[in-house]
Amino acid sequence: MTATLDSSAPTAIGEIPSFNVTIRLRRYLPETDRGDESYWEEFVVPVHGTDRVLDALHKIKWEQDGSLTFRRSCAHGVCGSDAMRINGRNRLACKTLLKDVNPDKPITVEPIKGLPVIKDLVVDMEPFFASFREIMPFLITTGNQPSGERIQSAEQRERFDDTTKCILCAACTSSCPVFWTDGQYFGPAAIVNAHRFIFDSRDEGAEQRLEILNDKEGVWRCRTTFNCTEACPRGIEVTKAIQEVKRAMITRAF
Repeated sequence: MTATLDSSAPTAIGEIPSFNVTIRLRRYLPETDRGDESYWEEFVVPVHGTDRVLDALHKIKWEQDGSLTFRRSCAHGVCGSDAMRINGRNRLACKTLLKDVNPDKPITVEPIKGLPVIKDLVVDMEPFFASFREIMPFLITTGNQPSGERIQSAEQRERFDDTTKCILCAACTSSCPVFWTDGQYFGPAAIVNAHRFIFDSRDEGAEQRLEILNDKEGVWRCRTTFNCTEACPRGIEVTKAIQEVKRAMITRAF
């Protein structure tokens, strides 16, 4: 079924006309007799041109099938909890307008790849966060606790400003072909968060993080496909950050 404008229904002045879209969902319901496999299910949803994919998912859950399961929280692209594959690309459902993903054809929605599916669009994020924790995503300092703030110039801050934007949505990591096939690879998000501290002038743990990422499943597993950069909803230059970490390792070696 294609998206069709309902011209028969009268609209008030200034009211946005509605139309129908077909949402094709990959379902996985472990508690049913089909719990050992996933399957596709289609829903026809009345929407407006300004609606997002998240709005369509809400309508399905609230009005058609209450068993549909997905994550969402802030609904404004800050929490990163609603990352999913939409028409074959990793996106945030709350930031993706239906009109921008060709509503004239069924819109496919499925869970992000490379992580175990728990139910429908919800995946187990623990492997992702395990890699994040391993790179020690916190400020490491030595000596006495300072009596005031740790001063940093605008230029020093700018050096790592891009990688502070990460919202841990896993869109970059789950778009990486290496991550799909290698469950041990740290993944782009962990490296991005390591970058944020490696180049922080106030931090003293760069050597430790570089040593961790120098592992065979660390930064050298990156194949520079740029999938991660294209998937990032915050516009972080993920591939560039990974390359800078690689250069820091080479510089350290010499």
